[in-house]
Amino acid sequence: MKERTKLILIVLVFIACYYIPWDSPLIRQSGLEAFMMLQEYAREHVLTCLIPAFFIAGAISVFISQASVLKYFGAKARKVLSYSVASVSGTVLAVCSCTVLPLFAGIYTRGAGIGPATAFLYSGPAINVLAIVLTARVLGWQLGLARAVGAVLFAVVTGLLMAFIFRKDDAERTSGAMYLPDEMEKGRTLLQDSIFMLNLVLILIFAAFARPAPGSTGLWPLIFRLKWYITAGLLVTLGIMLKEWFIKEERLAWVNSTWGFMKQIFPLLGAGVLVAGFMLGRPGHSALIPPHYIESLVGGNSISANLFASVSGALMYFATLTEVPILQGLLGAGMGQGPALALLLAGPALSLPNMLVIGGVMGVKKTATFCAIIVVLSTIAGMFYGWMVG
Repeated sequence: MKERTKLILIVLVFIACYYIPWDSPLIRQSGLEAFMMLQEYAREHVLTCLIPAFFIAGAISVFISQASVLKYFGAKARKVLSYSVASVSGTVLAVCSCTVLPLFAGIYTRGAGIGPATAFLYSGPAINVLAIVLTARVLGWQLGLARAVGAVLFAVVTGLLMAFIFRKDDAERTSGAMYLPDEMEKGRTLLQDSIFMLNLVLILIFAAFARPAPGSTGLWPLIFRLKWYITAGLLVTLGIMLKEWFIKEERLAWVNSTWGFMKQIFPLLGAGVLVAGFMLGRPGHSALIPPHYIESLVGGNSISANLFASVSGALMYFATLTEVPILQGLLGAGMGQGPALALLLAGPALSLPNMLVIGGVMGVKKTATFCAIIVVLSTIAGMFYGWMVG
């Protein structure tokens, strides 16, 4: 962190401490809600959900080659293959909205077609594995699934529309040789890598397995009773695989990558939870912003509510995962399910700073078209989802 940034943070904290009227009952209640929400995250989501997800993200970034993903984005690559890879690249590369920008600039300026490049640009942050897992855990599996499916479809549709609209410009661009990062030499088979990743995913699933509803019978209560035994067995299996299949340098690279994600995300997530709790409160508990304000803007499932959520999400900057606690507060204050999905689909992939960078890479016209496509698709998806669950 730069010294100037540290100074700004110190000044902001000082101003907050100096001017916040803590003698006001509303402010005190809002402050309590902020820390109650932080405690809820620490107790319910960190150990059994976020920590396993961080290790999965670290494994993806280290053991799945970026070169094997990026080499399919050339303008002359087969469309089915290039769009398939681009639409799921977010789960493979595990990048945030800031990290995806240099990757996008690199592949676009070195010859990637505008269709696969913009599909990748959207997919990178939108299908972040950490964000999908936390969304499903905190906001419900329905919203998490809708976010994952919608993001994959959006990546493909956005890329195809951009390729069609700017087909003449794309044909005139000079295709250069794309830079590809070196691939790490490894002594494992694809099957071994697949089993390793599956084991990590199963640890996440069973560690985060929620308590079934009272009175439930059948398989789910049995799994819940056995979850920690199953998780322990999977952890032992993981230890054996790490010892037998991976060399020391790979294990250290995995741990360092995981720690890098934690350092980057935990402080931002904690700050996001505190701000969301202070402004919006937990579901069922009011805080600084009265619920009726939220209901008037993004309540229900109208076109205006979904469009407002899409545009707001596109302009706002969400640090990785912070959209989840913010939406948790908004939903508790009366936000509709449709606008919530609209914001989730438009928010992580776009922001005002993001738009400025993209504009410098592919021009104002293409950037405006890209952003308009995302906003329109997010609005439509929000209305459809709100109609389905309403």
